[in-house]
Amino acid sequence: MPNPKDLDPSSSPRAMIGAELRHARENAGLSQSELGEPLFVSGSFIGQLESGTRRLQLEYAVQIDEILGTKGFFERNCRALARSKYPDHFVEAAEAEAVATGIREYAPALVPGLLQTRGYAQAMFRRGRPTATAQVIDELVAARLERGRLLDDPTKPLLWAILDEAVLRRRVGERPVMAEALRHIATLAEEHRVIVQVLPFAAGAHMAMEGSLKLMTFDDAAPLAYLQGLGTGRLEDDPATVAHHDLTFHLLAANALSPHESLALVRSVAEDYAHERQP
Repeated sequence: MPNPKDLDPSSSPRAMIGAELRHARENAGLSQSELGEPLFVSGSFIGQLESGTRRLQLEYAVQIDEILGTKGFFERNCRALARSKYPDHFVEAAEAEAVATGIREYAPALVPGLLQTRGYAQAMFRRGRPTATAQVIDELVAARLERGRLLDDPTKPLLWAILDEAVLRRRVGERPVMAEALRHIATLAEEHRVIVQVLPFAAGAHMAMEGSLKLMTFDDAAPLAYLQGLGTGRLEDDPATVAHHDLTFHLLAANALSPHESLALVRSVAEDYAHERQP
């Protein structure tokens, strides 16, 4: 096959790497399962790489170059694309999020990244990195707001967020910052761009008390679940595991306030912050 052209990491998403992988695999006369066998991964995993749903890891890129005779193409581009503005534990999830058709998220403590305002993100990063330079904080905020531009599309991804009541009550930044952040969420819900529910404190204990949960669906790939903790994150594609987390999300939704009740609460708490009534 002709030598593929190296991709420009500034303009070429990993979906292009996936397209090249599919082209090289088909030229070699291998099925997805046949390519996955020497890598000790499933054919569906190869399909996720080819669709751009999953990031190609360096260890697999090196082996794929050997199997398909692509002369280091995948290794070179894998190294180039590894340079990311996101933390290592979130890189793959952020890239999957960008091509997802549906995102369902439970947020236990913070406004989800896709819904954050500039002021909220800035206050959060500054408190979490008290000695960071202004430039570092600005770069973190810019990356966060860039993720939020996914919602500029009027129809997809479908975003359904369940916010623990703690998200509303824990003040991040000054009171006007919280008022703006909650009003932003309410506006998106009122414009029917997102579905928002609030899980009240009165709901008591539940299955997701140990961390956040994000479920992502795609047009041409299996769903994924992303679990995040303090400085850590894990992307899950095992069907049974994803199904378990899917059930968890639905149980949270069943115990949460309705979208109408949730919107009223978000608006009410926003007004409390605006008028300094929130304790």
